[in-house]
Amino acid sequence: MSEVNELQMLREKVERYVEIIRNMSTPIIPSIVPSTILIPIAGYIDQTRFEAIRSKTLAYIGNSRDTERAIFDFTGVTIEDVASFDYNSLASEIFQLNDSMALMGVRPIYVGFNPRFVREIVHAGIQVEIETYVTFRAALQQLIRETSTPLASM
Repeated sequence: MSEVNELQMLREKVERYVEIIRNMSTPIIPSIVPSTILIPIAGYIDQTRFEAIRSKTLAYIGNSRDTERAIFDFTGVTIEDVASFDYNSLASEIFQLNDSMALMGVRPIYVGFNPRFVREIVHAGIQVEIETYVTFRAALQQLIRETSTPLASM
């Protein structure tokens, strides 16, 4: 096999792995609360990743028209995972995600922000008007109280 062919095969393999990682990096999980989905977010966050999260979530909602609420869980994101991200850009990405959900008629809810991350956002003077909860469990408990509906069957 020539070096050119081998190099092309390796590039194709890397592209397949990158696509697999992208698909795994934003799972969308139906919740036990009806019409609610969970999007756990863990690891490194940058603008490209936010765009992928937004695109995948919007596509899911477009295909699952019964979705009324989307809970984005940032528990798995450490301050180091966003260290190279400008906080103004990060806030802008959250606003875009929030606005996209609202335009689709879906209530976005955010949980699990790291305390240091929150402090940096506030310290930077960034105004954030989003619905947040400390944990996924707290958000689910609130939704159960609001909806007064039985949980979805497992």
